[in-house]
Order: sequence, then C-alpha cells, then structure tokens
Amino acid sequence: MGNILKRDDDFTPCPVAAGDELFPNGIFVFNITKIIEYIQKNPDSITLEEVDVSDFFKGFSSINEFYVDSVEISKPVILAEITPGRYNLIDGNHRMEKARRMGINNIRAYKLNVEQHMRFLTSKKAYGAYIEYWNSKLFDKNFLFEGKSRRKKKDMVKEKNNQKARE
Repeated sequence: MGNILKRDDDFTPCPVAAGDELFPNGIFVFNITKIIEYIQKNPDSITLEEVDVSDFFKGFSSINEFYVDSVEISKPVILAEITPGRYNLIDGNHRMEKARRMGINNIRAYKLNVEQHMRFLTSKKAYGAYIEYWNSKLFDKNFLFEGKSRRKKKDMVKEKNNQKARE
C-alpha cells in the first residue's frame, strides 16, 4: 500500500463502446463493462472477499427503487482502491442497498487495487489527474512514508520519544 505512481506516457485510455456501463466520479470515469470482462477473464488475479455492508455509503441519490428489488445480491460488487488502503464502491450500488435493506451484514466484493483499475479510465486527462490525486494522498499531512511503509507522524514521534527515554 502506498506506492508512488509514475505516469506512463504510453497510457491508452480504455475504449468505450455503445452500451458500456460507466462509473463517473468527477473527472474520473471508469468503464465498468470492461472491468467486468477483465474480472471474468482473470478471476484469480482479483481479490474476492466478504465486506461489511455498513462500511459503504447509505442513500445513494441515483437508486432506482424499481430496480433494487430485481438485483441479485449473490453477484459480487466491485470496489476500487481510490486512495491508499481505501476502497470505494464503483459497481453494485443497488445490490449493496438491497443487502442493507434485507439486514444482510456482509456481501461479496471484488477489490481492485490502483494498478488494476487505473487501466479502465476512459481519458488521458483523467489518467494524469488520477496519478496526481493518488500521489497527493501519499503525502497527506497526517502520514510519512519510509520506503514502502506508511506510518502516522504521531506514531513516529512517539517511537522517537520512547527511544530517547530508553537512552
């Protein structure tokens, strides 16, 4: 968790065909149809695990009440690592909402890390902005990075003070 992303000048945006389902999040638009195709072709390369329904936002503004009843909650939702160690729901809002309403605590989810889902961005501009966004999160004022390890500043200060006290 927490690797600096380097811009690939040869990045090719994920193509969008008529009928593809897209997940827009500001400038970042992910091709959900292509993500699902990728998961189907590479099931062993994607983490599939149970996630806690209560960890995800309630009350999506775009819930289609008629559609909620018809969705199959046994189909895993898709989560994408949006910032280091933090995953957002990018596909399966209706399934998540149905599970919540049924009182189900856990639902299966595919968890795509940043390298896995970035390739499904649909524009070069979004790709560049995403790299800047991701890297800015690595240098958040609350965290310091040493090599590949992420540690809170206050924990590092506490550790240094403990070392001084032992000396």
